Amino acid sequence: MGMDTVRAGSADEAADRRREQRGWYFYDWACSVYSTSVLTVFLGPYLTSVAKNAADPDGYVHPLGVPVRAGSFFAYSVSLSVIVAVLVMPLVGAAADRSGRKKPLLAAAAYTGAAATTGMFFLGGDRYLLGGVLLVVANAAAAVGSMLYNSYLPQIAPPEERDAVSSKGWAFGYAAGALVLVANLVLYTAHDSFGLSESAAVRICLASAGLWWGAFALIPLRRLRDRRSLQEGPTEATAPGFRQLAATVRGMRRHPLTLAFLLAYLVYNDGIQTVISQASIYGSEELGLGQSTLIAAVLLVQVLAVAGALALGRIARVYGVKRTILGSLVAWAVVLGAGYFLPAGAPVWFFVLASGIGLVLGGSQALSRSLFSHLVPPGKEAEYFSAYEMSDRGMSWLGPLLFGITYQVTGSYRDAIISLVAFFVIGFALLARVPVRRAISDAGNPVPERI
Repeated sequence: MGMDTVRAGSADEAADRRREQRGWYFYDWACSVYSTSVLTVFLGPYLTSVAKNAADPDGYVHPLGVPVRAGSFFAYSVSLSVIVAVLVMPLVGAAADRSGRKKPLLAAAAYTGAAATTGMFFLGGDRYLLGGVLLVVANAAAAVGSMLYNSYLPQIAPPEERDAVSSKGWAFGYAAGALVLVANLVLYTAHDSFGLSESAAVRICLASAGLWWGAFALIPLRRLRDRRSLQEGPTEATAPGFRQLAATVRGMRRHPLTLAFLLAYLVYNDGIQTVISQASIYGSEELGLGQSTLIAAVLLVQVLAVAGALALGRIARVYGVKRTILGSLVAWAVVLGAGYFLPAGAPVWFFVLASGIGLVLGGSQALSRSLFSHLVPPGKEAEYFSAYEMSDRGMSWLGPLLFGITYQVTGSYRDAIISLVAFFVIGFALLARVPVRRAISDAGNPVPERI
């Protein structure tokens, strides 16, 4: 009878875990539409056009009196957003770990980002400063929300399940992005039939991403559970942002191999996120492609990313997570190199490039998240994932900054896009040097049979 009770308890525990995992997937479903429709497709070209409307005869806008080429304003705004995120994420992460109450913080981040994104409906004319402010708020909120969401992974999935759970989460996100992009494509291409101007159609697409984010965030907020904090004693959670970041980094120095992986990730993911956020500008400004072509290309990326995330997850079971990620970095460098030579006005070749991006995009991100979850000391999930998230989902700062500066100096988006290869080469070299099995053991976690 005792054994039956134990088995029943284990079955109930597994069912509860599966239910929580399914709820967790839905945060990716909710917020990935912002990353796809707003950051990747519509906001870059649209905000650039708004900035050009406000530019002086030399092509410059002057936020706070600083001369900025209108074509670089979007990239600089993305960079500014990470400064805000750097101030906020370590503070929120430490508070979440100390209190064990992640859900209220996740709700605050999700609905701040959703509100800012919905507010982009009012972006028009020459209101480039409004667009920049809303982008900074939405991007920073997305970073904080994703940090809290990611920090649930080691709590809701045992080590042997994490690659699969992480990959399914990314697949959910890309599926949602594809679904909404189909609706966006219909609205944008047929805006005349709906009695809308092109600008109004874009603004509706931007705002709809915020409404989607807010509506579907309700599901994970209902299913995820807060857990009692494992931390004991006082923390520095009330320190200002940069001081808390310094405290987090000092704590991570006790786990130098975890810090070594994070450094590699911050470098190569900076490249990934910059490609995601700047690809639409490259397509529209350098290759002369229309908005409908860009939407179709990103839709192709979303569809293939679902398959790519699941396929690379299976490959990792055979060859290990580290080797699979290294292979994906090689693929990224090859794709960017090919992108430099794309002929202008040739959408077919842009679709070929988009296919290459889609096949490696989801898997490289999902497996990186899964691998990092093994390297986090128990009880430090949100704090460590705050550092991780600083370069995730379009929150990178060095890549957009390099992209913007390269364009400002050379006037060529081709030079800007090829400059990003450096992130993948350096990231590959740094990751190859990390002994991940020893890193997992040193963090105090069980080492999976294949990693």
